[in-house]
Amino acid sequence: MQRYFIPNEDWQDTKVTIKDDNAHHILRVMRFDIHDKIICNHPQGQAAICRIADQDGKEVEAEIIEWLSEQPELPVFVTIAQGLPKGDKMDFILQKGTELGAACFIPFQADRSIVKWDDKKQAKKQTRFAKIIKEASEQSHRNQIPEMRALMDLDELIHEGQSYDHRIFAYEEEAKTSQFHSFSTTVQALENGQSVLVCIGPEGGFSEREADLLKQHDFIPVRLGPRILRTETAALYVLASISYHLEELTSK
Repeated sequence: MQRYFIPNEDWQDTKVTIKDDNAHHILRVMRFDIHDKIICNHPQGQAAICRIADQDGKEVEAEIIEWLSEQPELPVFVTIAQGLPKGDKMDFILQKGTELGAACFIPFQADRSIVKWDDKKQAKKQTRFAKIIKEASEQSHRNQIPEMRALMDLDELIHEGQSYDHRIFAYEEEAKTSQFHSFSTTVQALENGQSVLVCIGPEGGFSEREADLLKQHDFIPVRLGPRILRTETAALYVLASISYHLEELTSK
């Protein structure tokens, strides 16, 4: 059943008003009509099966049939802080990271980031990213759309991290030593309702300066397995590992 995220102001007691891109998708792309059913997501995280009751070609009125009890969100709040990568890799990270349950994304300008964003480019990127995240949330039947934060530098990211229960960064040097911080140690320490900030460097990883600064502020360097991952793979490894440990192992 097709899913749509509806702003708070468009919910009434027993009905939902669907406008703009969502209405266009319902009427012009899916070609739904009166009596067809869809799922509408409320910003607070609830979802309801709704039946289309009326439409005027621009807006759709749907009546709420049943509130769903599904729980598709990760039991912990995971933020992926991604050093700016080249090309369209950020698109891939946002799409797949959303499918795997990330709650928030923070792009940051790293020492080894080749690309640079000025204010104009950042504004354009944010619009594109918001669309990618929303569509991925609908496709993967999320109940909430992950937050997309503005570009930060490392100092801002470190300050942001002080409000998290766990702070880690993927450091390739950890994978090259016999004495290393395992990511599994962090995963096993996670408790439902906690927050974790995962920092991932761009191509080339973190510089020594960045690694030292992160360690000084209680960010734990971890290895993501014995192999060196591409920057666009690291976030997916992290999210899949957390999901397996907290959702699949505990469901048995």
